[in-house]
Amino acid sequence: MEIKRFTCNYLSENCYVASVGSRGVIVDPGFLEDEVGELYDYLENGASDGPVVPEAVLLTHSHFDHMLAAKALQDRYDIPVYMHPDEKITLQLDSKYVAKENIRGFQPDFRPTPVTDGQMLCFGMQFRVISTPGHTPGGVCYYEEKAGVLFSGDTLFAGTIGRTDLEYGDYDSLIRSIMEKLILLPGGTEVYPGHGRPTTIASERVNNPFLEPFNEEPEDFDPDDVEPVIIHG
Repeated sequence: MEIKRFTCNYLSENCYVASVGSRGVIVDPGFLEDEVGELYDYLENGASDGPVVPEAVLLTHSHFDHMLAAKALQDRYDIPVYMHPDEKITLQLDSKYVAKENIRGFQPDFRPTPVTDGQMLCFGMQFRVISTPGHTPGGVCYYEEKAGVLFSGDTLFAGTIGRTDLEYGDYDSLIRSIMEKLILLPGGTEVYPGHGRPTTIASERVNNPFLEPFNEEPEDFDPDDVEPVIIHG
């Protein structure tokens, strides 16, 4: 799997293109109108194996900084935009915020394709949808087990977690999402978050201060030996 990261808009949001050969998906396209040309150039000319044909947009959640270019990509390539149904309320809040802040390019009227927890999305790669509410009501992560890759959106970052002080955020739900669904993934899983640098599950087990209850388990407890029933059941 080839992964290309773009840093978008004034909130430094990470958009990713994941591809195998000519087949690809776009995760959280937060491009402003004057930025999205860089993405088009990469899809047509920049990947190491030649042009990439995008087959879908995967939204981890619908905060505006993660989906500004979703409609433009859907219109240009006639592809689905996958989003959890519970994110509709987040889109409504976005509309009020961007109007107040006069943010250009916000187009919430894309046609969403709903996803559910445990659903498999196949594009030459197989992404398992992991429902991780907390940062937003319908937040999800996308896990490609074969490649050992997790796109975590604003649920889990290097050394921290997503904020929950925004409307409809829920700290307890976020911690449960991470502890019960993400932290039990294999330690070598590469985590590509919505902001900041990549990390690994193993690194977050040891270094993330928000996961201290997990880190304080007895020394003979090995989380890699735990069968991740919720994820792989």
